[in-house]
Amino acid sequence: MIQLYNICKSYSKDGTALEDVNLKIPKGDFVYITGPSGAGKSTLLKLLYVAERPTRGQILINGQNVTRMSVAKIPFLRRQLGIVFQDFKLINSRTIFENVAFPLEVRGRKRFEVGKKVYQVLKNVGLEHKLTKFPLQLSGGEQQRVAIARALVMEPLVLLADEPTGNLDLEVTLEIMDLFKGANARGTTVLLATHDREMMRRFPRRQICLENGRLTEDWIP
Repeated sequence: MIQLYNICKSYSKDGTALEDVNLKIPKGDFVYITGPSGAGKSTLLKLLYVAERPTRGQILINGQNVTRMSVAKIPFLRRQLGIVFQDFKLINSRTIFENVAFPLEVRGRKRFEVGKKVYQVLKNVGLEHKLTKFPLQLSGGEQQRVAIARALVMEPLVLLADEPTGNLDLEVTLEIMDLFKGANARGTTVLLATHDREMMRRFPRRQICLENGRLTEDWIP
């Protein structure tokens, strides 16, 4: 599903973010990408959804070499990916329904299909009763659930999450993790960047540890 070969990412100003990373993640896997701040976790995710390109090496996702992918083809790749950010990246001027519907509308789905799918995914995250609310009317945990709903509405092959529980309390973190586990159980490959040791202890999964841009450990419980 995801293969990285000798990946290096360097920045002329800040030095090397990733150095000689080799990795294989099978379809349907659930993987924590962990390590201290500045270890390269976010950079790795950015390379996977082609927000940035590696300085050297090859990345294959579902058989596609994304390092050689043209700019025109990147949106088609991202249709296979769900992306969840720590700061949510919701559109504050749009309702919860409109935020979650946005990826479907961009892809030209019919209005009836959009309404049905958005309601169902909001129901799955427990927010179907707040579909007419705006993001700033919700708590942080609720906003993160909306962000997850938006990522899952397209039934992605891969879900990428960058510190999705970093600013949330334990109770909300447990709720968020249940959503990720549910997506994984339905066949989505999940990569979750985190430094939350307690969460990883409660929900043991494969752990890929980065340190100073290098892969230092690949542990399977």
